[in-house]
Amino acid sequence: MLRVLKDCAGNVFPLAAVGLIVLAGMVGGGVDISRAYMAQNRLQNACDAGVLAGRKAVGSDGYDSDAEDQAEAFFATNFDAGEQGVTELTFETDSEDDGNTVEGTASANMSTAVMQLFGFESMPISVECSASMSIGNSDVMMVLDTTGSMDWDVSSYDRTSRIDALRDAMKSFYDTLSAAASGGNGRIRYGFVPYSSSVNVGQLLLDRDPSFLADNWTYQSREPQYRTVTHQVVSGYEAPYETTDTGYSDVDSSGWYYNSSDNYRKLSQCEDDLPPSTSWSNYGGTSTSTTTYIDSQQRRVTRTTTEQRQRSKDYTCYKNSGRYYIIYRNQERTFYDHEYSIEDPIFTTTTTSVFDHFAYKAVNYDTSTYKTFASTLTPTGDSGSNESSTWEGCIEERATVAENSFSFSKLLGITPAGANDLDIDSAPTGDADTKWGPMWDQISYYRTTSSGRYLTSASVSDYGRKAGAACPVAARLYAEMTESEFDAYADSLDPEGATYLDLGMIWGARLASPDGIFSSNVNDAPSNGGSVARHIIFMTDGQMDTSYTTHSTYGIEYHDRRVTDDGTSNQDGRHTSRFLAVCEAAKAKGIRIWVIAFTSALTSDLETCASPDSSFTASNAASLNEAFQSIGKVVGELRVTQ
Repeated sequence: MLRVLKDCAGNVFPLAAVGLIVLAGMVGGGVDISRAYMAQNRLQNACDAGVLAGRKAVGSDGYDSDAEDQAEAFFATNFDAGEQGVTELTFETDSEDDGNTVEGTASANMSTAVMQLFGFESMPISVECSASMSIGNSDVMMVLDTTGSMDWDVSSYDRTSRIDALRDAMKSFYDTLSAAASGGNGRIRYGFVPYSSSVNVGQLLLDRDPSFLADNWTYQSREPQYRTVTHQVVSGYEAPYETTDTGYSDVDSSGWYYNSSDNYRKLSQCEDDLPPSTSWSNYGGTSTSTTTYIDSQQRRVTRTTTEQRQRSKDYTCYKNSGRYYIIYRNQERTFYDHEYSIEDPIFTTTTTSVFDHFAYKAVNYDTSTYKTFASTLTPTGDSGSNESSTWEGCIEERATVAENSFSFSKLLGITPAGANDLDIDSAPTGDADTKWGPMWDQISYYRTTSSGRYLTSASVSDYGRKAGAACPVAARLYAEMTESEFDAYADSLDPEGATYLDLGMIWGARLASPDGIFSSNVNDAPSNGGSVARHIIFMTDGQMDTSYTTHSTYGIEYHDRRVTDDGTSNQDGRHTSRFLAVCEAAKAKGIRIWVIAFTSALTSDLETCASPDSSFTASNAASLNEAFQSIGKVVGELRVTQ
């Protein structure tokens, strides 16, 4: 027995048994830790998805119960507790800054597969997550419908005016991006193109280069017509000759008075005692006066008048209560003695031009002063008088072609050729067709027949009417803005005019193009050195609705016929084709176009214009705000930050 105890050869087996137990614990722990690691990664992904969804759902009410429900739904979709083998799963979210940043925590207990043999039945896992808006560099060009219908109520149920709803949505959009940019080094700039039947870009063009604006432009206007009138004008007088005449003034009589209390039974008795009336006699001194005047025969007359007052007394019989009485009255008059010095006129024949009527026609005007915003006189006032007008800043487009259809391709650009108005990049040259003109609506008239009720296509008419016009608030190039600056601009928007969607897009694209005449502004590099995302937000409350008598950016279409062949036919359709071509040209620049149809249908044309997944319909003020917020979340680059 002692020999066996001293023999060590068999000790390897107990040691091996102990080693196997340790090895099993190590392998089992690794398996469970690996399972826990994978479950934790899955939990982190679900947590991230949840807070992202919750942040995207944040609206004007901040991080409310609806947004919280959205976060929980996305978390549940991305993490299956049974599949991951966990229990006691929790997911909680919160926001301490009214929804700008949504924070979340998720935790669970994972049942062990091997380690439970060693007394470890579960392993706790937990993660934290956060999603917020954090801005990079973005340029946002707002192309805004400010037509007359924007002054209407949103609907019969919502008495908010459409323009007020737009202002509020713009301000909320600014707040969203401002919060996203807070604390970061990203740059966000805003540009604006309000549009109706015209666009106000005159100051931008003048500042860029005064030669971009023409010094002469032809307008449908009116021109005074004059007739020659012959006059005999007095140029001097002959030597004077003298003449005289005399006369009396009208007689002034006093009332009748009783001569005495004596009375008579018979008229004959009274007449027998009647005193004789006195003759006229002078009393008082004379007075002399001299005056010079031009008589009806254009003679110059100098009259010297001497006046002498005269008086007399008149008697008669008067019957009163059956008795006759002698009564009298006093009379006065003035004796005039006139001496005349008369000079006959010497006539000279002259001719003058006097206003006769207006000729309503196309008139070429010098615009070199008007385009500088200086007051300018034109003979278009009443009876050809000079009237003063000052440019508001809206322009007429440069040369184009009246074609039915337009298109854009990266290879060919805009086709057909010759549509300089749709070229969003090229600068004017010495060619007049490449320049813009100031819209001079104060002198614009369309031609009518004599009744004034019907238009006439005649090149000249004696009859016409003032053309209507609308000039929106001035457009703005990209610039960083304070909240007060942004809000002030939004509040300045003024609804007026018809709906020319193409004008808004042409100039929105022109101001946003990195290759155009404002490229130095567009390509101004941010201080952080990062790239810039470019966006156009195009908002309208209606479809294309043009006018052929309004003075628009294309003149008065009925007479100018820059878009149509006959002044009226398919005008809306042709403008729509231009609109779609420019939309494609803008998107080819890498600009994302967002389209919002407010209180109107999202037409196929608007959907075609928009970039993919970038169009909205807003039926009321709340949905308009939601549309702007949805765009803001993309511009603001919603992301997981932890």
